[in-house]
Amino acid sequence: MNKFVFAYYGGPTSMTREEGQAHMANWMAWMESLGDAVLDRGHAIGESQTATEAGTGKHGGAIPLTGYSVIQAQDMATALDMASVSPHIKVGGTIEVAPVLDMSM
Repeated sequence: MNKFVFAYYGGPTSMTREEGQAHMANWMAWMESLGDAVLDRGHAIGESQTATEAGTGKHGGAIPLTGYSVIQAQDMATALDMASVSPHIKVGGTIEVAPVLDMSM
């Protein structure tokens, strides 16, 4: 099996408490539906800052990273199928799917 990172971007800028709870319940149900493919549910990510050769900035880009997960799948097509039914997409976000490279670090 191959490992993939799901990098979550965007999503709603505000939700009522009830909408947030419903979204989280949908997200948890989606995670459960992936079963053993989920290696790390990951975390939501707060406001980011950027470090570059020119210095640092208090912005995370036009569409900042909002979370990540690590899953395993047979191939990229399967990983994309898993991501495409995420509740994150249904609330206006996107998911970038990238393979984890097997490298010594």
